[in-house]
Amino acid sequence: MKFAITLETDEDGFIVASCPALPGCHSQGRTREEAISNITEAIRGYIASMRKHGEAIPMTDVEEVEVAV
Repeated sequence: MKFAITLETDEDGFIVASCPALPGCHSQGRTREEAISNITEAIRGYIASMRKHGEAIPMTDVEEVEVAV
């Protein structure tokens, strides 16, 4: 499965990663690579918990749009 994630730098310089399709699924890392690795593990854990509790896994369709600013 593929999930869209967002990456933002916080005030301490950490990269904060979030998965909008999974409310409350966040992680962070000192580098972009570490943040992506950590959010991947967080998503795996989130999905495992959903399966354990019989919850439906959300299916998302992600598109990118380009906007001139």
